[in-house]
Amino acid sequence: MNTQRKIAAKILKCGENRVWLAPSRIADISSAITRRDVKALIKDGAIKKLQKKGISKGRKKEVMKQKKKGRRKGPGSKKGTKITRKKLWIKKIRALRKYLNLLKKNEKITNAAYRDLYKKAKGGFFKNKAHVKIYIERNDLFKKRNQNNG
Repeated sequence: MNTQRKIAAKILKCGENRVWLAPSRIADISSAITRRDVKALIKDGAIKKLQKKGISKGRKKEVMKQKKKGRRKGPGSKKGTKITRKKLWIKKIRALRKYLNLLKKNEKITNAAYRDLYKKAKGGFFKNKAHVKIYIERNDLFKKRNQNNG
């Protein structure tokens, strides 16, 4: 049976494990000696090529989505040494916090807006001070002045 399986695998262009031999036709298969005999059995359906086992396309997409969800923090995505990155972060966060404090003291933004912006700054949401200004304008976080008082 091993020789018939090997011949069938070569004809079907697959591995030996993917060759299916019909249990009811074992006598016919064992009597097949030549390639022509094996080809005839394939044509009759006594020998078949099994479907490849693997991840279905739907499952594959699901797995890929899960992989993409994770943050890519490898060395290839980092620029500069650890110390340099920390210094840049400190420089940026101090500027942002100073600006937010100024806005709060001058009562341009509410305390709630200040807290929200502060947390976003800490989380690395803003690139720079200009980005904070744009965000405040777009989300209408500046306090409205009373038009009666001027």
